[in-house]
Amino acid sequence: MFDYGILIGDKHTARDWELVCTKVEIESPEQRTQYVVIPGRDGYIDLSESLTGEPHFGNRNLKISLIRRETDFRRWHVKASEISDYCHNINRRVIFDSDPGYYYEGRMSIESSKDFRGIDCFTISVDAQPYKRERFDSLEPWIWDIFCFEDGIIRNYKDLPVDGQRTLMIPGRRMKVVPVFECSSVMQLVYGGTEYMLPAGRSKVLDVRLGEGEHYLTFIGSGIVNVEYRGGRL
Repeated sequence: MFDYGILIGDKHTARDWELVCTKVEIESPEQRTQYVVIPGRDGYIDLSESLTGEPHFGNRNLKISLIRRETDFRRWHVKASEISDYCHNINRRVIFDSDPGYYYEGRMSIESSKDFRGIDCFTISVDAQPYKRERFDSLEPWIWDIFCFEDGIIRNYKDLPVDGQRTLMIPGRRMKVVPVFECSSVMQLVYGGTEYMLPAGRSKVLDVRLGEGEHYLTFIGSGIVNVEYRGGRL
């Protein structure tokens, strides 16, 4: 479909550049591993998760192949420069039309070629962060037109009134996230059986790292709480 494309920053490959997407490659992120060789012992000792108890990743590569039919070589040069000026060696968000609830983010590189049959070819490569992240965080308004009923999560953690005690359940994703709390007054937070003091204003509790599963956060006090959270998955 001609309208299918990728949103790069605020430019859409089909609607703004008239490019037809022919292929998308999304590599798995690089695994960060640490093995120790012990003389006289078979195999290796895997220390990859010894520090934090969880796996960690390097970046992942995205490769997007696009074409455009154009017989005029001069117009190809103009289009290639336009796309390169906007993308090459620049860090931008990338959102696929087929996965509109998430974005990838990374530094981009552009390659372009033209054949004598009238086809402009463009390859956009992205050195992206390992996790794709939810397009909207918990304080931003949702756009229902792009909501995915298969894996989407409705997050609305803004202007939560607390009068004595209030419990908020946050469904987590694979990526570990430290949420940001914004309180109108000093409050107490209970998470995982541990109590923390939240000051008025914006703050983080580094021990509160939300990964996969359901997380119950209880606020004790009186006032308004905002919880800024954005999930991420592979």
